[in-house]
Amino acid sequence: MLKKTIASMCLLSVVSAASAQNASLQKGFITPPDSVKPSVYWYWMSDNVSEEGVKKDIEAMVKVGIGRAFIGNIGYPKEEVPYGKVKLFSDEWWKITRTAIRTASEKGVDIGMFNSPGWSQSGGPWIKPSQSMRYLAGEEILIHGPQQYAQQLPAPATDFQTVAVMAFPAPQADGDDIGKHQPRITSNVVFSDIAQLTDGNTTAAASIKTPAKKPAEINFEVANDFTARSLVIYPDTRPFKAQFELQAKDGSNWRTIKSFEFDRSNPAPNVGFKPYAPVAVSFNATTGKQFRLVISDGNPALAEIKLLSAPRIERYEEKQLAKMFQTPLPLWNEYQWPQEPEVTGAGLIIDPAKAVNLTKNLSANGTLSWNVPAGDWVVVRFGMLPTGVTNGPASPEGMGLEIDKISDTWSQHHYDSFIGKIRNSIPAAERKALKWVVADSYETGSQNWTDDMAKDFQQQYGYDPLPWLPVLSGRVVGSPDRSDRFLWDLRRLVADRVAYKYVAGLRKASHKDGMKLWLENYGHWGFPSEFLKYGGQSDEVAGEFWNEGTLGDIECRAASSAAHIYGKTRVAAESFTAGGNAYGRFPALLKRRGDWSFTEGINHTLLHVFIEQPYEDREPGVNAGFGTEFNRKNTWFFQGKAFVDYIRRCNYLLQQGKAVNDVAYFIGEDAPKMTGIRNPELPKGYSYDYINAEVIMQRVAVKDGKLVLPDGMSYRLLVLPQLETMRPELLEKIAQLVKQGAVILGPAPKRSPSLQNYPAADNKVQQLATELWSNSHESQRKYGKGLVLCNMEMQPALDIIRLRADVAQLPEKVLYTHRHTADGDIYFITNQADQTVSLSPAFRISGKQPEWWDAVSGETRDLPQFSVQDEHTVVPLTLAPYQSGFVMFRKKAAAQTGQHANFPEGTLLVELRQPWTVTFDAAKRGPAQPVVFDQLSDWSASTNEQIRNYSGTAVYETTFTADKVQGSALYLDLGKVSVMAKVKLNGTDLGTVWTAPYQVNVKDALKQGTNKLEVEVVNTWVNRLIGDSKLPPAERKTWSNVNPYTPESGYQSAGLIGPVRLTAVKY
Repeated sequence: MLKKTIASMCLLSVVSAASAQNASLQKGFITPPDSVKPSVYWYWMSDNVSEEGVKKDIEAMVKVGIGRAFIGNIGYPKEEVPYGKVKLFSDEWWKITRTAIRTASEKGVDIGMFNSPGWSQSGGPWIKPSQSMRYLAGEEILIHGPQQYAQQLPAPATDFQTVAVMAFPAPQADGDDIGKHQPRITSNVVFSDIAQLTDGNTTAAASIKTPAKKPAEINFEVANDFTARSLVIYPDTRPFKAQFELQAKDGSNWRTIKSFEFDRSNPAPNVGFKPYAPVAVSFNATTGKQFRLVISDGNPALAEIKLLSAPRIERYEEKQLAKMFQTPLPLWNEYQWPQEPEVTGAGLIIDPAKAVNLTKNLSANGTLSWNVPAGDWVVVRFGMLPTGVTNGPASPEGMGLEIDKISDTWSQHHYDSFIGKIRNSIPAAERKALKWVVADSYETGSQNWTDDMAKDFQQQYGYDPLPWLPVLSGRVVGSPDRSDRFLWDLRRLVADRVAYKYVAGLRKASHKDGMKLWLENYGHWGFPSEFLKYGGQSDEVAGEFWNEGTLGDIECRAASSAAHIYGKTRVAAESFTAGGNAYGRFPALLKRRGDWSFTEGINHTLLHVFIEQPYEDREPGVNAGFGTEFNRKNTWFFQGKAFVDYIRRCNYLLQQGKAVNDVAYFIGEDAPKMTGIRNPELPKGYSYDYINAEVIMQRVAVKDGKLVLPDGMSYRLLVLPQLETMRPELLEKIAQLVKQGAVILGPAPKRSPSLQNYPAADNKVQQLATELWSNSHESQRKYGKGLVLCNMEMQPALDIIRLRADVAQLPEKVLYTHRHTADGDIYFITNQADQTVSLSPAFRISGKQPEWWDAVSGETRDLPQFSVQDEHTVVPLTLAPYQSGFVMFRKKAAAQTGQHANFPEGTLLVELRQPWTVTFDAAKRGPAQPVVFDQLSDWSASTNEQIRNYSGTAVYETTFTADKVQGSALYLDLGKVSVMAKVKLNGTDLGTVWTAPYQVNVKDALKQGTNKLEVEVVNTWVNRLIGDSKLPPAERKTWSNVNPYTPESGYQSAGLIGPVRLTAVKY
């Protein structure tokens, strides 16, 4: 009896705790806590800032529910943003900065500071060349031995820092190119000076004078047979992109040796420290008297063409990070290259064992003293040069070199020079709000060397990198394969050090002062790291998405994956970034993309962008020319609190529990890496994370056949990419996981990509691969308790492991995300279409009651109509255009189906056809007296120019009669609203209507008989800016540094357009 009583008491305790947690969840949804208030980028543009302005900005943030502001001191070209009077680092600037942080502390707004002026990345005038990003360069000479050599070696530039002096026997044919064989050069197009293409001068260019519509051909003919093994082309300093094809003549026919793309379309230093680096390709030895280069799809200017008898490493400049992907979104395989052909011919390859380190023979003044052995020797003085990349965009006073990203030596110095200085200038009691150090997306390019790099390289890989440095000039050391492996090791070390030296170093400096690091874990220009490891070292990781276009399509999943696999709950996103359409956006246009971001794993919204408004007499004020205008001078900003409330409710629920992602896609070990790949693609109704080698090695275990992480994340399937390489240590860990019960899908690796422990590492990989995959062509194979799958698409693999869709039966444009808590499951569903959608999704849940939680209104209710099919709960839903909501499963289901529809059609009670009295703001150039609208219409179609050109708020008033309807939900549907409307009925504030369905619940405010309705409508600035453009400048009342509108611009829909209806809905 006692045991039964105790058991009953324990069960009651568990049920009571669950009930309390469910009640707390619902309370937090209706009134979200401060911890889920959205953040903003708070840009102080081009020295336009004032003490009064920052105070009012913070007060405005508080009013709409913004909880965190990241201050960015941004300096834009003066043609786009005229500079203000408060110079960066002036006494007035320091005063305003202290005021901003003190005011935020008083008002409860947390403050973050971009870690340097500008949004990218980490630099300033306090960084010396020797503390900056640097790359390895070399000056070489040829010495003939034997002799006693004692001369000063050349150095490339003033800031050159010697790293090593290396000598190696000159390879056979090292300098032999077709230009030294007196070639006859002809072309089917006119070149400015075609002879310059082979004169040995890589700075003098020959350009096509008259671009031909057909491909350009450059023919090389020599008297005697010439054997070619590689081609190196030096471009002129003019951007271009073209397709090249190298051909050799066999008898009367031309045979293609190599086809390749030549892309030097972006010379910016943040996509490579050699803006116009040569392009090198390699091929099997080809002998002939006639060769030709065919150029199509471009109009290049070329400085030199070297068709070489010696081999060269293909794309050696790209492989050492000297030239990187030219556009913002590198593909998963962008930094992967095919294996190169083997080199045939004696003496063409440098033997690393014969390289001689002469560094100790170099005196302080650069003189080399050496007893040269017999033979020809190439001596190279290797050293570091600054990449020259600066932080930005910033005011001139804040610009300087970027800190070294692969050494943590200068992280503290950089922190102390900016963030630390700001922090220490403010008394502790006044800086409570200063909590975050911010690092935006990485946009400062690559580097490949730093102080003591050789020592760290050897510790990491177990071999000395110095004998392999000739590879940086394109020469082959050891073999093409071993040379490529060395370059792979170099790129991988750079990627790892950017994460653990730069990011972790900045985080360490922040933590010393009790602050945290917020970081976007990718880079649109020259990102040299691995996005998962890079994000894993930050306290909070963030993605980014633009309101229009595709930017964000990889960034948000990059952030959420990093957060999930490294145990971080909050995943932020720089949200609604945009270009053009100044002042034309509003919450209804933003919602679709914001909802999409939630399905990518984002659960904390950072609004882009709040511009500091220093001028009280200017409206709409200072703008940036990009982003959405989340600031107090924007017409709809304060009504936008309803949008902020929506975001808060979504963020609150999406931070509960853990994400349910069934599949982990391994991104491979190659670097740099900014995204993963889904191959095979995951069917609709499942979700995924990307995962990296570090997490697999250090954090993944197996439990109940799942890959599990210490923080609670789990995955049913690990998918390996279509690669032939994997380091043996990682493959060994994967084998252990499979033996313990994990399931993997993918091909067997064949070798290690690294030179570490070569060739033993390759043997180990082959041994492990044979154990796991066998040598057969089986598509599935049992290994220990687990399973190895290969040579199949994703659906058959999911069927084999009996993993059904998390949400089945979803239409194409309906997306979802799923969170699991100890007490239930949270599904967010979004209609991404601009039309109403009816659907019956099947959720991988059974035995629980579905509920509908509406994040727009905060209303929650049971969904009475559902059924259970194949362990899925099928729930009929109807979603308005771009509508979203949460389907919750928290409590035991009472029955499998209900008597009422989940989204029943409403019954029309009354349509408001009576006149409306509309009061505009005369101070905003609206009509001075109220205007009677006999019927609702669009302001932009009005014949009254004061209404047509109006921007701001107008109050609609009318009365109507209604019967009190008991026991129903009553909705006032406003029809079409442009762009937002605040509704009052009989003096009761019913909230703001801003998105479909444009309705509010009026049940508690509606009276039987006469009712007074007030609708306060706000539109955007667009129509007033158009109207003012028609006036002489002296008569205009608007001012913005970004104003694209002219008298010919199209007006934007505005006002309460209707129809307005009162409907009753029975749930």
